[in-house]
Amino acid sequence: MADKRDYYEVLGVDKNASDAELKKAYRKLAKKYHPDTNPGDKEAEAKFKEASEAYAVLSDADKRRQYDQFGHAAFEQGGGAGGFGGFDFGGDMGDIFGDIFGDLFGGGSRSRRAYNGPMQGANVKINMRISFMEAVFGVEKNIEIGYKEECETCHGTGAKPGTQPQTCPKCNGSGQVVYTQQSLFGQVRNVQTCPECGGAGKVVKEKCPKCAGQGFKKIRKPLKVTIPAGVDNGISVRVAGFGEPGKNGGPRGDLLVGLQVDSHPIFQRQDYDIFSTVPISFADAALGGDIKIRTLDGEITQTIRPGTQTDTRIRLKGKGVPSRRNKNLRGDHYVTLIVQVPEKLNNEQKELLRKFDDAMKGIYKPEENEGKKKKSFKEKVEEKLKETFED
Repeated sequence: MADKRDYYEVLGVDKNASDAELKKAYRKLAKKYHPDTNPGDKEAEAKFKEASEAYAVLSDADKRRQYDQFGHAAFEQGGGAGGFGGFDFGGDMGDIFGDIFGDLFGGGSRSRRAYNGPMQGANVKINMRISFMEAVFGVEKNIEIGYKEECETCHGTGAKPGTQPQTCPKCNGSGQVVYTQQSLFGQVRNVQTCPECGGAGKVVKEKCPKCAGQGFKKIRKPLKVTIPAGVDNGISVRVAGFGEPGKNGGPRGDLLVGLQVDSHPIFQRQDYDIFSTVPISFADAALGGDIKIRTLDGEITQTIRPGTQTDTRIRLKGKGVPSRRNKNLRGDHYVTLIVQVPEKLNNEQKELLRKFDDAMKGIYKPEENEGKKKKSFKEKVEEKLKETFED
């Protein structure tokens, strides 16, 4: 047996590994190398056989004790491990194979957990369109939703008054059925949700005439939805308890309201910050002064310095979008100033601009300023404008 690898090495575990660690290691290898996921791969098939053989020994307390004492020699004389086909795939091995085959063919542990106990209903999602400002500051919306209300005749059982749901004959009330199938390596068990009762464990023989055995009726239900401040496009608001009815006494699912936010003609948003542009005249840019800026909170007055250039950016701290976690915390508003150039001028305006341009040509001549007190740019511009328009 010298050509065989150590079983613990095969599974990649320590010799003191617990049963849970052995099972976890084997399940990982079995899913990775299973022939159904690696068709035609002989190497994967060999590794799958090797891992299955190792787990079949180490998961059995008696065989593991023999293996720890004698190694592979413990099974050389016709023992259970003399050939791979001699191992028992029932019990825990069957459950693992059931998980593997379930994952491959649509069942799996999630289906096995679909017992006839209480289960929460499914969530329901709807879409809602809101304005840019409603997303920023929050809003309450009155809407109507399709709602499955418990049938007042059968009280949600779906059974005719005077009768009760009966235990499912196919699964005997367990909500799940076990299918045994023959594989390349023996028989394996696959546990699935019972197709007869859908996992409920009970079936309705005589249906309620009011709801046709559904246990609920569909109505249009008014609902007030609170949209918190700071939400953005694509975010869903959860309204607890307004989804699908639960099963077997389980709670209702939730309503998820997906938000579609309209764009704004002036403001653009990035996370919690706001961006906008404000046009200013050449005179305001040159002389400085107060300009009006529209913000989320309304119009404000902002002072700009003389000689402001186009594309100058102003930061208005705390004038952005409120945080969803704390509406008292807000982003910033960044304003880009754009100096406007007149597109159409009459003859008089053109002449005045030419005079102004001629006057401005000497504003930077150093010889004209020698021996004089230096004037600010604003003072120079105001002086030249006065001279131009007095002429």
